[in-house]
Amino acid sequence: MVTDPREAVADLPPSAKLVFVVLENHERLTQAAIAEETLLPQRTVRYALEELREADVLHEELNIMDARQRFYSLSADEPDDDDPPVGLASESPASAR
Repeated sequence: MVTDPREAVADLPPSAKLVFVVLENHERLTQAAIAEETLLPQRTVRYALEELREADVLHEELNIMDARQRFYSLSADEPDDDDPPVGLASESPASAR
């Protein structure tokens, strides 16, 4: 993993940088919540998430309540023992802002 995530995203497209900044300011979000927060189309968010995954700065969790959804956060912000169990959000994805 890259020691400085900002260096890892320096050469990525603007959409990936925007998603990175949004994820820096939120604990974790679904793809739909990222699209809502960034005002980017779903397809662009998918592309940005793939770019961040390839840069090794993205942490992805399966939502155990709905296997069709995943939660995204930055790798440096992986859940601690004090956080809720994997996939159990304390808020609904739309209100996770």
